[in-house]
Amino acid sequence: MAEDGREPGALLGIAEVWGPSMYPTLRHGDQLLVHYRAAVRPGDVAVLRHPLQQDLLIVKRLIERRHGGWWVLGDNPGAEGDSRVFGTVPEELLLGRVRVRYRPLGDQRGPRAVASWLVSALRPVAAERSLSRRLRAR
Repeated sequence: MAEDGREPGALLGIAEVWGPSMYPTLRHGDQLLVHYRAAVRPGDVAVLRHPLQQDLLIVKRLIERRHGGWWVLGDNPGAEGDSRVFGTVPEELLLGRVRVRYRPLGDQRGPRAVASWLVSALRPVAAERSLSRRLRAR
């Protein structure tokens, strides 16, 4: 296995979300299907190596390319740990694009819980089409 939990040379891998920085798009405990070395564009959700602690993987939304790399933000404006703290993330630290999120069932096993889970368990993680709100709020 490679450091990031995938087989060397693999194009797809699984990552797990820890923490609230991407809420409501992603929740703590969600599993992600990551497409390594995929083409990316602003608005995509991506897995990257943290620029100040490269053994730590982070999941953030790509906002825009800037001199020196990508400006990335979490979808939760109240959470810390994005480019507002550490600046741009160099291109070589971008690992892959998140394609799908899978929400585990958890401990609730009642019929209503299972029905609710079935509706929301597997969902593509789409690029955010309008980044204008974020770009103005910098």
